[in-house]
Amino acid sequence: MTYEDITAMLEEVGLPLAYDHFQEGEAPAPPFLIFLFPRSDNLSADGNVYQKIDELNVELYTDLKQPDVERKVEAVLDEHDIFYNKTEVWIPEEKLYEVVYTTEVLINADNDG
Repeated sequence: MTYEDITAMLEEVGLPLAYDHFQEGEAPAPPFLIFLFPRSDNLSADGNVYQKIDELNVELYTDLKQPDVERKVEAVLDEHDIFYNKTEVWIPEEKLYEVVYTTEVLINADNDG
């Protein structure tokens, strides 16, 4: 997948979306999505990167618990055959729930997969 593939996939959810964060003062009202690649888990061969694999975090922020919105995010991930694990925390200082979908994606320079 490419960055553009991931962006297009997450836009299918229909929520405001940004990479890593919204600019200060431009954050929309919840719910909204953030995604980022916090680390890689590349495969090596002969001392070189054989296959680039990035961890992908998709973060859903809501002010109330919204299982229907979570199901919508999960439906898009499922539709694209994305295996994920899910965690959830309440962020008191933001007064927001953060539901994080963690997965790994094969990174391609082109749109072949």
